[in-house]
Amino acid sequence: MTKVYPNAAAAVADTIKATSDGHASVLTVWKKSLLFNCNGFTVYDGKGNLVYRVDNYMQGNRGEIVLMDAAGKPLLTIRRKRLSLGDNWLVYDGETVVNPLLSVRKHVNILSTKCLAHVTPTSTYANSKNTTSSSSSSSSNKNKAMYVIEGSYSQRSCAVYDGKKNRVAEIKRKEAAGGVALGVDVFRLIVEPDMDTALAMALVILLDQMFGSSKRFSS
Repeated sequence: MTKVYPNAAAAVADTIKATSDGHASVLTVWKKSLLFNCNGFTVYDGKGNLVYRVDNYMQGNRGEIVLMDAAGKPLLTIRRKRLSLGDNWLVYDGETVVNPLLSVRKHVNILSTKCLAHVTPTSTYANSKNTTSSSSSSSSNKNKAMYVIEGSYSQRSCAVYDGKKNRVAEIKRKEAAGGVALGVDVFRLIVEPDMDTALAMALVILLDQMFGSSKRFSS
């Protein structure tokens, strides 16, 4: 069997950011839980260290997904937005389920198949980033898309763009030695310094919920 990661012995307790020298972080995402017989994700950095995990074994929490660090500390909680039309999700800080930070909406438009989803900040996020700005400015930021995701998740070829159309994250197929593709369950997540890697991984989880062919964690 082809080795997915070079070394899984060391675990990283803290959330990793883009490297301080300004280079992008390259993560290996494996669509497999560390727990037996559970759906989830396991994420390694370029040195083979475990950095993120998703283990959705709590059957009672349907519609909720928790992104954790290597030690099992909840970083972000993802919940389907209730009583809403379409595929809409909310992202919360830690394991709280109040005052969401972001809203993620699946793009539905037969005339535009390139766009996959829109990410917009909530008033909580806008206020935290605009503590010295006016309320009208915060309201304007809240209604403006923070990120747009384009491409094809099924082909593991898509990118995240910020409000200035800069590419801040990208999903690519991962190849083993010799150029042999590892399949869609193992892929690379490339995150630029301007974006938090935990948030980028949360968007991967949401793309899988919206466009993944396998059974959804929260179905």
